[in-house]
Amino acid sequence: MKFYKRILLLMVLFLCYTSICAFSYATVVFDDISDSVFRLHIIANSDSKEDQDLKLLVRDNVLKYMKEISTDVSSKEEVISLMEDHLDDFKSIAISTIRENGFDYDVNLRIGKFDFPTKTYGDISLPSGMYDALRIEIGDAIGQNWWCVMFPTLCFVDVSSGSLDDDSKAVLEESLNDEGFDLVSENNSKSKFKFKLVEFFEDIRITLAEL
Repeated sequence: MKFYKRILLLMVLFLCYTSICAFSYATVVFDDISDSVFRLHIIANSDSKEDQDLKLLVRDNVLKYMKEISTDVSSKEEVISLMEDHLDDFKSIAISTIRENGFDYDVNLRIGKFDFPTKTYGDISLPSGMYDALRIEIGDAIGQNWWCVMFPTLCFVDVSSGSLDDDSKAVLEESLNDEGFDLVSENNSKSKFKFKLVEFFEDIRITLAEL
């Protein structure tokens, strides 16, 4: 009987050890990814066609301005600083776009950490979790979302071909460690398992933080 109790204890200890190692791995990898990107999140007033079309017009004008002012930006920290310095400009652009199209919605802009779902940009996939981002809420902000990555500049690339351009991928690769870049760029059974593992433990972290 003592023998089986020892076996059971060893199995429990091994399970605990494995879970701690997996959690540590997932935390380190996700933090590396989230610390290397800055994202954009736009929420429409509602799901009506008019509000969804308006959301895309706001997106286009915001990204156009972002592209104009970010030509010399080379790090996430510089992007966040740029966003903070020009936050009023972004709000003015969003409001002007809304008014020019016959709506009177207010706009709320915030820079902070927000929960993002899994998103794929060409051959790069980012796991779900908390990311630093600029959030633009239009009106009641209960409509469908639009998401992208402002740094590296995945908002500005054509991903219809199924792959990112070399410059954008190079910036992302330079920002991440090898494990992080392999996780978001490779598409095999091993990387998919690690990807899901990272998402699983990040979901647990978010849930615990909300308690």
